[in-house]
Amino acid sequence: MLIGSPGSGKSTVGRALADLLGVDLLDTDAEIEKRAGKPIGDIFVEDGEEAFRAMERQVVAEALAEATGVVALGGGAVLDERTRADLAGHRVVYLQVEFADAARRVGLDTARPLLLGNPRARLKALLKERLPIYESLATITVSTSEHSPEEAAGRIAEELRGSNG
Repeated sequence: MLIGSPGSGKSTVGRALADLLGVDLLDTDAEIEKRAGKPIGDIFVEDGEEAFRAMERQVVAEALAEATGVVALGGGAVLDERTRADLAGHRVVYLQVEFADAARRVGLDTARPLLLGNPRARLKALLKERLPIYESLATITVSTSEHSPEEAAGRIAEELRGSNG
């Protein structure tokens, strides 16, 4: 299970890790968009954050119960206490990212629903709010500011192999 803030590289590192391990990747944000038939930004605008969080909770619960490969959770999925409880017993990889790297990666002028208004300040607040949650859930922490996606995936794979042996 990969967790981290927007811009931490969950989708990119998740794909590299899944390829390295020879397993599938389930990106919960992509699955939500597929089921809804529209981008997450449109779900927020048309249906509201509450509807999005309900869909997210369902997709994440199914993924945690059924997925056999790499699962990349949306950045806010860990805010749900049931999701945090469901993560217990799973190997949870926190992709740590420095603010400047996250800001550059998300492109502060793109349509991310939780970054509306002052995106830079909002991203900083999200990182500060979620950091203790990410850290408390992590069984493995890897910096994506210090490592390329492939290097991060390699480090994660090493850690996973070490915890199996």
